[in-house]
Amino acid sequence: MPQTWLLKTEPSTYSFADLQRDKRTVWDGVKNPQALKNLSQVKPGDRLLIYHTGNEKAVVGVATALAAAYPDPKKNDPRLLVIDLAPVAALPRAVTLAEIKASSAFKGWELVRLPRLSVMPVSAAHWAEIERMAKRS
Repeated sequence: MPQTWLLKTEPSTYSFADLQRDKRTVWDGVKNPQALKNLSQVKPGDRLLIYHTGNEKAVVGVATALAAAYPDPKKNDPRLLVIDLAPVAALPRAVTLAEIKASSAFKGWELVRLPRLSVMPVSAAHWAEIERMAKRS
């Protein structure tokens, strides 16, 4: 059964719109040990929420993992992993970090507790709540 994850990106570096334009990408640049541990667990078919950092601070789209994590071919360190991913769809409306923090449904989630973590698991309940919030106008 596919797992669900949240991946963070700085939109000025690589945005969800860039992913939609490119149709697929290699997700790299993860250095945090906990984020790398999480990334190592990503499998093909896993669903991914894409979160924009910086000024946006919002979940903006859904992607899918195309391959399991593998060592970054551009680095000379087998601990530095990457994954291949493709866009699925932009969310109908971005769900901001402020909205997430204001909801008791997300109490204890890594996105709220560990703001520097760039790859984290998403529970089925959190995924469903993000989708519900994205449909609100």
